[in-house]
Amino acid sequence: MSANACCPSPLAPILTIDQHLTDLIDIPDKTSMPIEIKVVVINMFEVGADTGDAPGEYQYWVEREHLDTVIPFPAGYHDLRLNEKNGILGVLTGVGTARTAATIMALGLDPRFDLTHAYFLVAGIGGIDPRMGSLGSAVWSDYIVDGDLAHEIDAREIPKDWSTGYVPLGKSTPYEQPRAARFGDDGNIYHLNTSLVDWAFALTKDTPLPDTPAIAARRQQYAEEAAHRAPFVLRGDNLSASTFWHGKLLNQWARDWVKYQTDGHGTYAICGMEDTGTMQSLTWLAHAHRLDINRVLVLRTASNFDQQRPGITAAESLGETKVRQYSAYLPALDSAYRVGRLVVDNLVANWPQTRDHIPGGTGPVK
Repeated sequence: MSANACCPSPLAPILTIDQHLTDLIDIPDKTSMPIEIKVVVINMFEVGADTGDAPGEYQYWVEREHLDTVIPFPAGYHDLRLNEKNGILGVLTGVGTARTAATIMALGLDPRFDLTHAYFLVAGIGGIDPRMGSLGSAVWSDYIVDGDLAHEIDAREIPKDWSTGYVPLGKSTPYEQPRAARFGDDGNIYHLNTSLVDWAFALTKDTPLPDTPAIAARRQQYAEEAAHRAPFVLRGDNLSASTFWHGKLLNQWARDWVKYQTDGHGTYAICGMEDTGTMQSLTWLAHAHRLDINRVLVLRTASNFDQQRPGITAAESLGETKVRQYSAYLPALDSAYRVGRLVVDNLVANWPQTRDHIPGGTGPVK
């Protein structure tokens, strides 16, 4: 019997995770230095091309921050864009928590980038509570609260003494106390670095925001005082849910849900669809020492109110609430850039300080 018959040939070398990633995204040489990123701007949707047509959340950032270098990103939703001179990286995640979480995790594990000192700015649009703000306004959030993880009973079957059919995981009634995550950390709540949010708000709170006759007329149709104001920058908390909900009754649920999940510390102001997905991946990447979770900011601007105006039904209002038909769609996109870029540009301009020291307090980095 030959040696080959009794002793099989050695197995092929097992590729490491890094080698698999290198092959997947066509990195030329594992020994090349990763690109140090200063700020990652996270947007969720784009309407068409990245530049030159009707904008989504990504386009103003690509055009105005000169994110001219396109980097293939097959492990994520969309190719990345980089300003090589300033170290600003743009990522488009796709709509919904699942796509966003997958895209951000892929970015965080991509060996082409050094994100250990990077700041992360989520900049998107959302529906605002008219009790908190007006169309075109910009909201910095301290709490990001999940609106999907729950039990639910159809509203037509809930007990008469329940205010909602939505029940926290592991509970039997709405807002049952004591509040506790069913599985230790359900990803229901993310509390951002308050000191950094303080700094971002102080830096941007007096930013002039675009107003138009159309949104001025629409906001006067609401009764709440805050809804009547011209667009402004405010603090308030963010309810993230892949279900696009709408209406006065669900608005009250959002207020109550945020209060419950934050033990009374948070105040609902604006809704989005992806931000808990982003926060979940960033949190786990921080556990793996790929980034610093204290360097995350979430900015949402009001493209629409989260409920109907007096005189129409929630269903009629929802019928008016479609992408690119929102009452303040273009002003909200503009507001997100105007407010967010002050933070991005300040971090980059002061990189000798901000690289190693997170800004905080009440003013810009000097």
